[in-house]
Amino acid sequence: QVRLVESGGGLVQAGGSQRLSCAASGSTVSINPMGWYRQAPGKQREMVATISSSGTTTYADSVKGRFTISRDSAKNTLYLQMNSLKPEDTAIYYCNIVHRYTLYWGQGAQVTVSS
Repeated sequence: QVRLVESGGGLVQAGGSQRLSCAASGSTVSINPMGWYRQAPGKQREMVATISSSGTTTYADSVKGRFTISRDSAKNTLYLQMNSLKPEDTAIYYCNIVHRYTLYWGQGAQVTVSS
């Protein structure tokens, strides 16, 4: 059974940094495509960053140069390093993984950026 558990969310001031973690079990982060998405109140869920099985990364234009997606094979964990945070980054952040053609989601982590 595939399970993803996000952690690292919370309240941070604008301009600050935060790192989200997504611990995986039942699937291997180093060989499966994974991503971070976010959903702000009243808005649709949107892609933030993705990493392919080969390690190719993509980013939403709104976070390019500020956010970095990475993975640790030994810990089987996906990360999202967020720098220069803005109030508009406030959202629930979700990680996902494609495991054997099925998409799995974590439960989400709230990130709130105060101005």
